[in-house]
Amino acid sequence: MPNSKTIAFHTLGCKLNYSETSTLSRMLETDGFIKKDFDETADVYVINTCSVTENADKECRQIVRRIQRRAPESVVVITGCYAQLKPEEIASIDGVDLVLGAAEKFNLSKHLSEFTKGDSAKICSCDIDDVNGFNSSYSINDRTRTFLKVQDGCDYNCSFCTIPLARGHSRSDSIQGVVNNVKELAKSGTKEIVLTGINLGDFGKGYEGGKKIETSFYELIQVLDEIEGIERYRISSIEPNLLTNDIIEFVAKSKRFMPHFHIPLQSGSNKILGAMRRRYKRELYAERVATIKQLMPHCCIGADVIVGFPSESDDDFKETFDFLHDINVSYLHVFTYSERANTHALEIKPVVPIHVRNERNKSLRNLSYQKMQYFTAQHNGQTRKVLFESAEKSGMMEGYTDNYIKIQTPYRQEWVNNLVDWTIL
Repeated sequence: MPNSKTIAFHTLGCKLNYSETSTLSRMLETDGFIKKDFDETADVYVINTCSVTENADKECRQIVRRIQRRAPESVVVITGCYAQLKPEEIASIDGVDLVLGAAEKFNLSKHLSEFTKGDSAKICSCDIDDVNGFNSSYSINDRTRTFLKVQDGCDYNCSFCTIPLARGHSRSDSIQGVVNNVKELAKSGTKEIVLTGINLGDFGKGYEGGKKIETSFYELIQVLDEIEGIERYRISSIEPNLLTNDIIEFVAKSKRFMPHFHIPLQSGSNKILGAMRRRYKRELYAERVATIKQLMPHCCIGADVIVGFPSESDDDFKETFDFLHDINVSYLHVFTYSERANTHALEIKPVVPIHVRNERNKSLRNLSYQKMQYFTAQHNGQTRKVLFESAEKSGMMEGYTDNYIKIQTPYRQEWVNNLVDWTIL
């Protein structure tokens, strides 16, 4: 395929996927492809898929059908977690030409250069246990904030999760590799970096020059805090058992790491946490939150929660609700449990009816709204620094305080990508 072709990208799922898509886009542009918006006509369409997103198959089919109507002669490439988990299923979708698994995603340009459109889809995949390389990536949508991938894969075996099957073993960039990317981003004008990974707190496993390396997330953040040019770092999500007191204490006195943690909980019931095969109990979670709030009373803390996990009774859910109601977290990301092939959770009974799962989701989303309102109100009258983003929506702009309170105000160009002192009302 000649390199004067046009290419468009679409991403499903997490911020890690967005950072990888952004990097793929830059790689293909370097190789001579011309980037198009996804709703435009292009020679090649790349869909980076997710295994966590519910109805991944349905989403994929809908997007491919839209492409078929718009540009039936174009080449459609599917990659990402779903492509690794179910390559044959994806290859059977009418209109799909190329399926790239986890090891082949970053070889996209090579595959396109060798590809000839045919009657059936070509699958380039491998056994996930053979995936051991790390490809660094970062997203740049505007200069304000970027999501920088520093870790990939997961060695945990949570009973509801397919990510280890889709992304392989835990592995990381080297500290020097992260530093090099951060310095490049600083030169480009980026003010805030969000560190991302599949299991970010497990940072430190990998290979450099063929040699095994063992570092730690704590070591990484100490090094990053000293780099000039980046104003802010955020830690995207970190498991409570990997969020050590050393990390919390460091962030509390850091120059550049923001007072904001996102700590997955998943359930406030120890019975359900055990069934989920999580590596902590609710008491440890409460202890982590208490330590953070003792050192940083102004810190924003987010939590992930799954409702409707198999065997979750009304009493189990009430235990979760009451735990979250009483604990000093600021907002919740609430997920409704959905069945995933090849997971242990499928064997757990009884199954929670869908309408009950949805009711529990709504209940926790209402609690989340109340918690964020309460957290924000605690800071009324305070002046905090806000980093405003470039996107303009109906004449308005938005940004976040250091402790993740969203601020919206009429658009002012001179505030874009700048830290502005803001009194919270």
